[in-house]
Amino acid sequence: MSEIPAKAAESEDPSDGARTGSAGGAAAAGPAGVEGAPPVDAMWQSSPPGSIYDYIKVASFSIGPDGHVDQWSRRAEQLFGIPAERAVGMDPIEAFIDSDLREQGQRKMAEILDGREWTGVVPFRLDTPQDEGGRPRAGGGGTDPDGSRGTAGRGRAGGVTRGLAEVYVMPTRTAEGDKAAVCIVVDVRTLRSIETDLAASQAIFGQSPFGFLLLDPDLRIRRANQRFASIFGGTPDDHRGKGLYDYLPRAEADRVSATLRRVLEDGESITDMHVTGFVPGSDERRHWSINLYRVHSGSGRPIGIAWLGTDITARRAAAREAAAARRNLALLNEAGARIGNSLDLETTARELLDVVVPGFCDLATVDLYQGLLAGDETPPGLADGSAELRRVAFASAVSGAPLSATGAPVELGAVHHYAFNSRCADALRTARPQLVPGEDGGLVHSTLAVPMVAHDTVVGLAQFSRTKGSEPFGDRDRDLAVELAARAAVCIDNARLYRREHERALILQRSLLPPGDPEASGLDIACRYLPGNAATGRPSEVGGDWFDVIELPGHRTALVVGDVMGRGLRAAVAMGELRTAVRTLALLDLEPAEVLSQLDEIARGLGAPGGVQQATRAARRPREADLSEVYLATCVYAVYDSVTRRCTFANAGHLPPVLVEPGEQALMLDVPPGLPLGVGGEPFEEVTVELPEGALLALYTDGLVESRDHPLDEGLQAFVGALTAPNLPLEDVCDHVLNTLGSHHGEDDIALLMARVQGLPAESVGDWTLPREPRSVGRAREYARSQLLAWDLEPLVDTTELLVSELVTNALRYGEGEIRLRLLLDRTLVCEVWDAGLVQPRRRRARDTDEGGRGLQLVGLLSAAWGSRRTPRGKTVWFELPLPDGDTPLTDPAEALLSLF
Repeated sequence: MSEIPAKAAESEDPSDGARTGSAGGAAAAGPAGVEGAPPVDAMWQSSPPGSIYDYIKVASFSIGPDGHVDQWSRRAEQLFGIPAERAVGMDPIEAFIDSDLREQGQRKMAEILDGREWTGVVPFRLDTPQDEGGRPRAGGGGTDPDGSRGTAGRGRAGGVTRGLAEVYVMPTRTAEGDKAAVCIVVDVRTLRSIETDLAASQAIFGQSPFGFLLLDPDLRIRRANQRFASIFGGTPDDHRGKGLYDYLPRAEADRVSATLRRVLEDGESITDMHVTGFVPGSDERRHWSINLYRVHSGSGRPIGIAWLGTDITARRAAAREAAAARRNLALLNEAGARIGNSLDLETTARELLDVVVPGFCDLATVDLYQGLLAGDETPPGLADGSAELRRVAFASAVSGAPLSATGAPVELGAVHHYAFNSRCADALRTARPQLVPGEDGGLVHSTLAVPMVAHDTVVGLAQFSRTKGSEPFGDRDRDLAVELAARAAVCIDNARLYRREHERALILQRSLLPPGDPEASGLDIACRYLPGNAATGRPSEVGGDWFDVIELPGHRTALVVGDVMGRGLRAAVAMGELRTAVRTLALLDLEPAEVLSQLDEIARGLGAPGGVQQATRAARRPREADLSEVYLATCVYAVYDSVTRRCTFANAGHLPPVLVEPGEQALMLDVPPGLPLGVGGEPFEEVTVELPEGALLALYTDGLVESRDHPLDEGLQAFVGALTAPNLPLEDVCDHVLNTLGSHHGEDDIALLMARVQGLPAESVGDWTLPREPRSVGRAREYARSQLLAWDLEPLVDTTELLVSELVTNALRYGEGEIRLRLLLDRTLVCEVWDAGLVQPRRRRARDTDEGGRGLQLVGLLSAAWGSRRTPRGKTVWFELPLPDGDTPLTDPAEALLSLF
């Protein structure tokens, strides 16, 4: 071993030795007697930053031949807390060793001075000077470099400091040749700390379940643990010196290298950085979560980067599965909210595609069976999947053209069918989804053909396609597609059923309305009926609105407009029953108020099992009404007489009629509304209005003037304001009203009946009063003959004379009061005989032996129609004859008389 000179370096402090090593003449030369030795500044330079002396506290002092301290270094001052002036000349055995160990210490010292080396752990004590308060006296000891007093692994009790120091004693000689020694002292506490740190480091590198790397400033591996080596192969030493490009793809390695350099430069740690790569022997893409932080030496100099990696491939896969599950749930939730908002088949199909494109697929189509769209219950060829289908919806996120992965493209709206051996036909046939691969070189790489099944019935086929670059369909995607198609199929089937029921109800409703354009004597008629349409454009249920024009005897006309409350087939059926009842009651020639009273009884009977009588009895007993069986309706009933131009109104809870007189503003007639039909308990009132020539009368339902967005009063004012040009043709007036009030048309039906007054001219009326005497029969024949000749109706003279004679004779025999004869000429000839008697004539079949009883039979044979009605002052018996230029042939009176016998 080389000897260390007793008068060696002035200081062993690694931090300042380099700064002072070149000073002084002795330091400039090599050791004496050593030829060719390196310069002193090369041998005794301070350790470079990052050496072990940054972590271990090392001090030195020398012992002279007398066994006392000869030299005391600065490190010794810092380590023991004793200044050099006090330490030099001290006996280290007496100063630092307890009395019970001094004898052993003296022997060791003698051995050392005798030239023997010695290493060991030495317990020591140190008396610390104190002031009167028991505190260490100022200047009584040095401090550590960090500012704390030196401890050397010791603890203080009172004024005595005890501890352990690891000492390395090396014999030497003085310049005079006397034996001496140099002592190297190490802080035991620091050694124990380093031992613990080394154990922890070994535990991290050797036992950590995470991949651990230590990278040098050149970003090459200085050290790797076993976990990292188990993943990438080999032993930990095999990875020393390798770089990132040995493990990661170039693009990923470039990205990670830039991050590592940033960490090395600014010292900012990186947490949970995701890195993607491959492991040897596997093509599976792996994912790691990396934590990075800069590593420093004891002096604070950056010496590299610590890399802690965790394999998160499984976690990423689980996250993708969870994200896919959330996406699927979101799609199902969106489908539940968006699909089925319309009761239109095509709209529902488009709603399905709006949900799946582009969130689920890139292209999608929906084909529905043509038979179902046409209203058939079961489409033909359903069993083998070859029935005709119509392309009702198409959506694409990549192209506007109707692409297809299952054959030639099919245009939207086109009718087509799939080949029997195709996968689409197989999907329709088996009601199971089929995966159809894309064509080579095509845009689509795979298609899911999913049958749309509703209530165990296949209604169509949905196809979901993904283009190249998208992920292929998996089992989860197939299950989602089946669920989406099933939901849409149920909505489409519901729309189909609704469309079928709506069309049937609409057909029923239209069949109950007057066919064609109604005609009436003395009136120009125009009418409109519009079924309700929802604001969204989907068809709504049919309503119970109706109108009717009924011809009455004496060239009178009944105008009816009504509205059954409620919607659907039930309301349409109730409307049909009420309309039939109105026509029946009108033909009985009852007064308007009496017609509504009878109609009210009928409406109450519609909801009772036993009919009108049962409903009347039940109404007298207190009970809770079943609202589901209550039929309520509003109705306005008007009878117009073309001779007098008078119109009698009766109203059952309906909106008031509107009248527009020539040159005047439109006004609503003040007709007492009364209660709706079906309520009962209150009589109905009548109002008679004389209508001027050319006046316009409008009857309507609330669908024309009321909607969700416009209140009733506003709609009525708009309707009145729309009747500003009553002189236009009546059809044009109807169209103008509907166009003007189009914004008010909502879900309710609209019924509009308009009539322009064209009274019977005075020259078309013949009216005579006859006294109650036998001569009145002949006089009546004369009046009739002269009037018919004046009207140029000579072919009707004989028949009219015969029938007038019969009616006047009956009035004389069975009636009361004076007799009135009236002839009316319009589209037909009407003859009326009035008297004050209340007994209605009754037609009977006369036996062959009867001399009389054949007069009314003769009237029935020769006339087109006949009857009687009550009047406020008696009754009226009438008959009607077609005009000679009419389509109905005239009956020969002689043949009619012969047929009676």
